Amino acid sequence: MKLLPRLTLSRKRALWGVVFTSPFIIGFLLFFVKPMYESVRYCFHQMEVTQNGFNMVYIGWDNFKYAFRTDPEFMRLFTETVIAILTNIPTIIIFSFFAATVLNQEFRGRGLARVIFFLPVILRSGIIAEIEASDRLTQALTLNFLGTSGDGVSVTRFALALFRNLRIPVGFVTFISAAVGSIGQIISASAIPIIIFLAGLQSIPDSFFEASKIEGATMWESFWKITFPLISPLFLTNIVYIIVDSFTAPGNQLVSYISRMAWGRNLYGASVAMTWVYFGAIALVLALVFLIFSRRVFYMGD
Repeated sequence: MKLLPRLTLSRKRALWGVVFTSPFIIGFLLFFVKPMYESVRYCFHQMEVTQNGFNMVYIGWDNFKYAFRTDPEFMRLFTETVIAILTNIPTIIIFSFFAATVLNQEFRGRGLARVIFFLPVILRSGIIAEIEASDRLTQALTLNFLGTSGDGVSVTRFALALFRNLRIPVGFVTFISAAVGSIGQIISASAIPIIIFLAGLQSIPDSFFEASKIEGATMWESFWKITFPLISPLFLTNIVYIIVDSFTAPGNQLVSYISRMAWGRNLYGASVAMTWVYFGAIALVLALVFLIFSRRVFYMGD
């Protein structure tokens, strides 16, 4: 009787990885595979509601043709949503990393500061988000603050004119103006990435910095040679989180439009087709992110 071969360390880690992900795999197989299959069927059928239930009529690719060629709003909202999300990703990442670096320092009131940065997560949840969305006074004040100053002169227009006079590149000016216009959304979306970055910064052993200091390295050199490489996997993690969170956020106009297509206009097949187009865009963006960043991150176990 042959003895079982001893597992190597890498195989043990792979086995534990399967064990920890098994609840998700089992849940996906039990609760998600069949609904996904049914949604694919709806893409190629037209659902007609009757007194006895509903009938499925096969129409081929007509739902996708309706989404791309006939519907007047889908392509516009789809393009604007994807561009806005891709534009906000660098801003959210930079702000989150900067805030996490500041919160990782020793200063009085650090605990309160961390709570304040986490408040957007609470404010975006459940009934609080609904109350904020229905608060007309807050919306009016926000629009007035971001749009014009008290004398009616556009603050954004004045800033853009100033940047142009300084001969700053147009692309950079456009990026800055878009970031300023959505600063509230950026702060709200940065709460979880800040926590992830902060956990990564606190997990770096102090002995690394002590050794670099003994060797005569400056703080700037320690940052680029120690801090940045060790938390580089968290940049990939946060980018993936930001993409998924932004594409599925409650205030997403495209998600709301697809929902109205299904439950307001009873175009179930077309709405499901739009959903799969949107899902394909998310999958493509995530694949490009992994292709670009996965080989540029450093893992301590490597």
